[in-house]
Amino acid sequence: MSSRYRMYPTAAQEAILRGHCGHARFVYNLGLEQRSWWRPGRYSISFAHQCRELTAARAQYQWLAEGSSVVQQQALKDLAQAFTNFFQHPEQFGYPTFRRKVDEGGFRLVGRAFAIEQLSGRWASIHIPKAGRVRFRLSRPLPKGTRSCRVKRDHAGRWHVSFPGPQPPVSRCPTGAAVGLDRGVAVAVATSEGELLQVPKPSLAQRRRMRLLQRRLARQVKGSRRSIQTRLAVSRLRAKERDRRKDWIEKTSTRLVRANDVIILECLQVRRMTRSARGTRERPGRNVRQKAGLNRAILASGWGELARRLREKAEASGVLLIEVPSAYTSQTCAACWSVRREHRESQAVFHCQDCGRWANADVNAAMVIRERGIRMLAPTAGHVVAARGADRMAGGVEARTNLG
Repeated sequence: MSSRYRMYPTAAQEAILRGHCGHARFVYNLGLEQRSWWRPGRYSISFAHQCRELTAARAQYQWLAEGSSVVQQQALKDLAQAFTNFFQHPEQFGYPTFRRKVDEGGFRLVGRAFAIEQLSGRWASIHIPKAGRVRFRLSRPLPKGTRSCRVKRDHAGRWHVSFPGPQPPVSRCPTGAAVGLDRGVAVAVATSEGELLQVPKPSLAQRRRMRLLQRRLARQVKGSRRSIQTRLAVSRLRAKERDRRKDWIEKTSTRLVRANDVIILECLQVRRMTRSARGTRERPGRNVRQKAGLNRAILASGWGELARRLREKAEASGVLLIEVPSAYTSQTCAACWSVRREHRESQAVFHCQDCGRWANADVNAAMVIRERGIRMLAPTAGHVVAARGADRMAGGVEARTNLG
């Protein structure tokens, strides 16, 4: 978890920051190429050895010596950590890849290489090597005792500085409530209490402008001055959409953690669900355009980011978060627990063919998820406790569940 702040460098400072990003990218890629020469089972080059070679390279090349040694050493440190993550958790981290100039650039500082000074209640400054003091906006309290920071430039041309630190707990009081959450495409999040939560979408004017800019970019020469300007305009529109989604996720996750003692999610492998269906030249995929549209809709709903922020805030605030299997949640009746495909009449309508219950399909799935989580908590509990809330879709019948 890190606290991020928006930076406002001057034109001269921005040129220096871009130079630091270029040096960090060059050193990282050169170190990655050097490490790729070694094979498993043979001697592998270490971070300390690469730092010694970096010192020799700075003495030989003036343009490299004009940059910050801390920035370049930390680029090698990031590379070493990337390889450590890959070898220790290959199922979670992939093999390190080269950094491209078109990607978001950034660099890291540690120790005495940076210093923070609070200027007022809204502004502070950070001292960056070669660039001097750069102002940033105090959108949240400064972390205490931080010993490293990362400066980053996004695709929209905005600069940010982030400081690592623990997730602060959400101020809350115990409520004894448990909620189930169903994530979807038409409805981003449906709760077991009947709420339908939607991620803010771009306006009609913004969607039209996005289509216009993308068509213009497709006709322009790649790498030309006008194509760079158009690409920057597209990135700014996407940054606004990303900021709206992130703001919604932060507010929604905080509200859910504050109002519930137990949060139950369905276990979804979002990364696998959003893989491309293009296939290979020998075995091309089917319905590639439809699958691509579904992938975009899933990513725009923020499934993975919402689950991650819920997990972090719940752990810091003492809230229990449970993940249950997602199989047949949309085909199971929350009242009689009958499982049939015919129950789901449409995307929004759930009509149980056995007990005749009508409900919103997403809310019914959220109630099924909630019940599965409570059964996982206490499968053999001997006493019965009334669960919080009423079953709004079943005529207000109070749901009673076994709790340990």
